[in-house]
Amino acid sequence: MKRVDDFRLKFGKQELVPIIIGGMGVDISTAELALEAARLGGIGHLSDAMMEDVSDRRFDTSFVKEKTKQYKYNINNSDKTDIKFDLGRLAEATKNHVGKTMEAKRGDGMIFVNCMEKLTMNGPRETLKVRLASSLDAGIDGITLSAGLHFGSFGLMEDHPRFRDAKLGIIVSSVRALQIFLRKNAKLNRLPDYIVVEGPLAGGHLGFGLDWAKYDLQTIIAEIALYLKTENLDIPLIAAGGIFTGSDAVSFLENGAAAVQVATRFTVTNECGLPEDVKQEYFKATESNIEVNTISPTGYPMRMLTNTPAIGSGIRPGCESYGYLLDGNGGCAYITSYNREVAAHPDEKNIVVMDKTCLCTHMRNFKCWTCGHYTYRLKDTTRQLPDGSYQLLTAEHVFRDYQFSVDHQIALPA
Repeated sequence: MKRVDDFRLKFGKQELVPIIIGGMGVDISTAELALEAARLGGIGHLSDAMMEDVSDRRFDTSFVKEKTKQYKYNINNSDKTDIKFDLGRLAEATKNHVGKTMEAKRGDGMIFVNCMEKLTMNGPRETLKVRLASSLDAGIDGITLSAGLHFGSFGLMEDHPRFRDAKLGIIVSSVRALQIFLRKNAKLNRLPDYIVVEGPLAGGHLGFGLDWAKYDLQTIIAEIALYLKTENLDIPLIAAGGIFTGSDAVSFLENGAAAVQVATRFTVTNECGLPEDVKQEYFKATESNIEVNTISPTGYPMRMLTNTPAIGSGIRPGCESYGYLLDGNGGCAYITSYNREVAAHPDEKNIVVMDKTCLCTHMRNFKCWTCGHYTYRLKDTTRQLPDGSYQLLTAEHVFRDYQFSVDHQIALPA
């Protein structure tokens, strides 16, 4: 019976353990988690979501305070057109987080940045270009382009000296999305180094509609593998979404995937950035506690726990401090929903907004509990303590369990 360790992800002459820890923001995929993956010979991700806030927390900078002070005059204004990111500050924050992480890297693995196109930041093109370039400047091993189709992202990096040196990959959920991406970028003569194929059981934002349950990851990978073979393209495929055991991973590795991307089981590790009380909520979740809803202002469905505090919260939009989801015209779906409820309930102190949420503020405060489909199985991966809580795991324990387990067994901690 094969184990994940019987396979290797190959980038040229470099061989890695074919386990990638997915990028979870905001700072849920911490530097510590990514560093452990690299030390163990796999790949870890940083998330570039809300980098200025992450820098403030980790390096005692004051980017959010300065931005809030700069736009304080606009807090009660529904029009957020004026709110812009200082590109110099954005670059500095990115270089702080990515650079310090890369300086600390040990082992034979790699560290990538998960870069979300849907962080439009009231300047979609210029802010994305700075985020990409700054990560490359800071020495990141690779960039995974996520949360969007990224048709123009390769072009934004074309003039960077590391454009053909760093590993660049994309996340897709269909063969059609991949076909369009390759066609749009054909003139650059630069193929992706890897393709993450994310299925419908993944955590957070999904590349499917509310009919997600009709789709199957193995089928999508088979379709994409056939397309690549037909086009004579040799690009590693990374299976992602719902891969809960080492045996699950092997089933993909034996059927055309070069590696697997996993995240759910790492949410309850010591190295994960979630607060401990939130990790306990993940452990306690049952299958009925997990839903796919449309409260994200990005327009994508999102999987989360049903008791996540972000659902129904009617806090005032935090765009002056954050504003990461403002489109190029200063708009955000949450602002529209919030203003509608304020107008409908002028005398209410606590507004309830059910259809959208202020994703920036809630993700920053760990109040949006996004999760994978199999989060309800986390309680089976550890031991329940005498006080009723569950024992947290180490990232190494979970990584090694994926790497060496067989027959769908899950190793419990000592």
